[in-house]
Amino acid sequence: MNRKAALITGASRGIGRAVALRLASEGAVIYLAADGTEAELAEAAAACRKAGAPDAAWGVHDLARTGEAEAMVAAAHQRMGRIDILVNNAGIRARKAFGEFSHEEFDRLVAVNLRAPFFTSQAVVPIMRAQGGGHVIHMASQLGIVASRFGAVYNLTKAGLIQLTRSMALELSAHGISVNAVCPGPVSTEGFMANRNPGELEQRARDVPIGRFGTAEEVAGVVAFLVSKDAAYVIGHALVMDGGYIIH
Repeated sequence: MNRKAALITGASRGIGRAVALRLASEGAVIYLAADGTEAELAEAAAACRKAGAPDAAWGVHDLARTGEAEAMVAAAHQRMGRIDILVNNAGIRARKAFGEFSHEEFDRLVAVNLRAPFFTSQAVVPIMRAQGGGHVIHMASQLGIVASRFGAVYNLTKAGLIQLTRSMALELSAHGISVNAVCPGPVSTEGFMANRNPGELEQRARDVPIGRFGTAEEVAGVVAFLVSKDAAYVIGHALVMDGGYIIH
């Protein structure tokens, strides 16, 4: 990763922050993007520099806004001079019974979880083509493959992200751009643990064959593999890492 330039969305905390730190530890230059979390982003950037990044910058970007994806890519490219790795990690969820979602909730979930990765990728691709290649990683979910209660819209967006991965890979691999998706199961991040009672968390852990939730660092390790030379022949793949949840 020595001096490769990585743009990571949703990077102020959780999985995005862990991915940024992992790539930084391997020598990548980092641009961290998130919405409205200046203090967290500044702290995460400092942690990346401490971990070994030659440089780590950050920007506040609301990816629900039309045009913000393109503005973010332009800012990252101006700062780093190139973009070798894009990790589309930013995502939101709303847990409601089917039939209770508003038009506004639907539109915002689709905007952040699906539209933003689509247009961020479109903005990055010309840069990667000019450089001779690159890597795009979409952070999907096991819930893009299997169903869950109270997550119809979230699940829909993650399934769409997996299909976007395949479509992009089919078109872009000839240009040296590898596109893959990571599909985590339950991961013990602040976002996942919030608003869940102990009984629900215990049941979710029991549903995982290995009996525990994953960690953000484990997800980051999978991302690091997919953007490494060892994964040069892995194209258009949705890599499920869920402790075995979807095998039963």
